Amino acid sequence: MVRKIKIGDAVVSDESLPFLIAEAGVNYYDIAAKKSIEPIEAAKLMISEAKRGGAAAIKFQTYKAGTLASKKSPAYWDLSKEKTESQYELFKKYDRFGENEYRELAFHAKNLGIIFLSTPFDMDSVDYLDPLMPAFKIASSDITNKPFLEHIAEKEKPILLSTGASSIEEINNAIKWIKNVKDIDIALLHCVLCYPTRDEDANLGMIRSLTETFPEHIIGYSDHTFPSEDMHVLLTAYIIGARIIEKHFTLDKTISGNDHFHSMDVEDMLNFTELAKKAKKIIGRMEKDIVPCEKKSRLYARRSIVASKDIAAGEIIKEDMVTFKRPGTGISPAELGKLIGKKAKKKISEDDIIRWDMVE
Repeated sequence: MVRKIKIGDAVVSDESLPFLIAEAGVNYYDIAAKKSIEPIEAAKLMISEAKRGGAAAIKFQTYKAGTLASKKSPAYWDLSKEKTESQYELFKKYDRFGENEYRELAFHAKNLGIIFLSTPFDMDSVDYLDPLMPAFKIASSDITNKPFLEHIAEKEKPILLSTGASSIEEINNAIKWIKNVKDIDIALLHCVLCYPTRDEDANLGMIRSLTETFPEHIIGYSDHTFPSEDMHVLLTAYIIGARIIEKHFTLDKTISGNDHFHSMDVEDMLNFTELAKKAKKIIGRMEKDIVPCEKKSRLYARRSIVASKDIAAGEIIKEDMVTFKRPGTGISPAELGKLIGKKAKKKISEDDIIRWDMVE
């Protein structure tokens, strides 16, 4: 069975190229400051560049600090990269956008032919983002937020669910809560909730575990590792089975703070897109079958039943009269039991490939 999920006009399946999501997050605020432009213009620029880089979708994050984190919530990121020690204080820096801004960004993305997504972090943003998006992306941090998952399920759209820092039981519960509201398609994204994630902590083998444990769901990967020139982490994730790839995105990886330091830029994206195309050619079909180029080899490299000595006309064929040699144009060794005991119609010479028309 080939698994599929539809996101807008795109159909993601086990046999497709990776559906690449450029996670813009709130990086446009810092880009705006560096370029001395308004945040909305920086966000639009990121949409344009994500499209140029080959992303299928661009994703933002929609929240208000006051509804997301208490004022004393501690940081869980690398403080040497992002020095803000309070979640509330960090999120407060980047929560100025509301419904009108996201509507403008969605319109811009539609005009460019790239799918617009934004992860909601409260009920209000779910409601106003709903008409702007073909699917909902849910952050790992909300996988146990039952009322929130149920509210999103009521929108009856496909869900991309990140599974960072989650147990199999928690993933099963989240799926059950969603499905109890509406039987909608759910993609599960392997994720490690460390910012940044060291290569040795990426645990991409968990993609296989998710594939085996949840065979009816498309599996993806949400990445927080440092990008490399060969994009080995994302490429490995795709080869292992991730068909949705989400990676933080920036226009300038040298910008300090927030998510820039573990983001890919346009060149990384273009590089990964080309590498993924090459990998897809190598991966090929997902179901075992005979490859067209094997047909000649299948015929000539396999063995047939061959006479190991002269067999006279009328003689009954016994096992010590035959051996097995290439090519496979005669009777297969698999049918030896059917041949033994048959009578030769005419003389069969040593080393002759035996055919059914030679015996009776």
